[in-house]
Amino acid sequence: MAAVSGLVRRPLREVSGLLKRRFHWTAPTALQVTVRDAINQGMDEELERDEKVFLLGEEVAQYDGAYKVSRGLWKKYGDKRIIDTPISEMGFAGIAVGAAMAGLRPICEFMTFNFSMQAIDQVINSAAKTYYMSGGLQPVPIVFRGPNGASAGVAAQHSQCFAAWYGHCPGLKVVSPWNSEDAKGLIKSAIRDN
Repeated sequence: MAAVSGLVRRPLREVSGLLKRRFHWTAPTALQVTVRDAINQGMDEELERDEKVFLLGEEVAQYDGAYKVSRGLWKKYGDKRIIDTPISEMGFAGIAVGAAMAGLRPICEFMTFNFSMQAIDQVINSAAKTYYMSGGLQPVPIVFRGPNGASAGVAAQHSQCFAAWYGHCPGLKVVSPWNSEDAKGLIKSAIRDN
């Protein structure tokens, strides 16, 4: 009680210096970027860097992607490199695998990874195993991309997480970014990887 009383009874001239303090505020130096925008930036940089990189999937071009991850890319790179596909995951995944085997670097986007189950034969048997089955002679530089698990909040039918399952398939490298810095760096690394 004495200590509190002592603080209360201090003359105003003793505490007036505290009242006159100026606090300086500066803007944060780091730019806040969403994971969606970080992935977009990473894909944009890789599309600009390498003419062999292209993106295909449902609604990735004119609609800018189901979750707007490919926003602006179709306008910048045109319909030869940003390709809208029919709703046929097995079909466009097969096209992407064939393009990768021919030396291109496709980014094959699934609206959700639940839909990758429609293309499981292409992902596992055609893309993942070919490098090993060819004794390292036939690389398949492909990126299968899309939201996985509950990230998109699209209910039970589209919210399973297949990361662990795909991670156990020889020939596949699975990445799950935690933040925007991870997302941009990992998408760029994945596109460049053989």
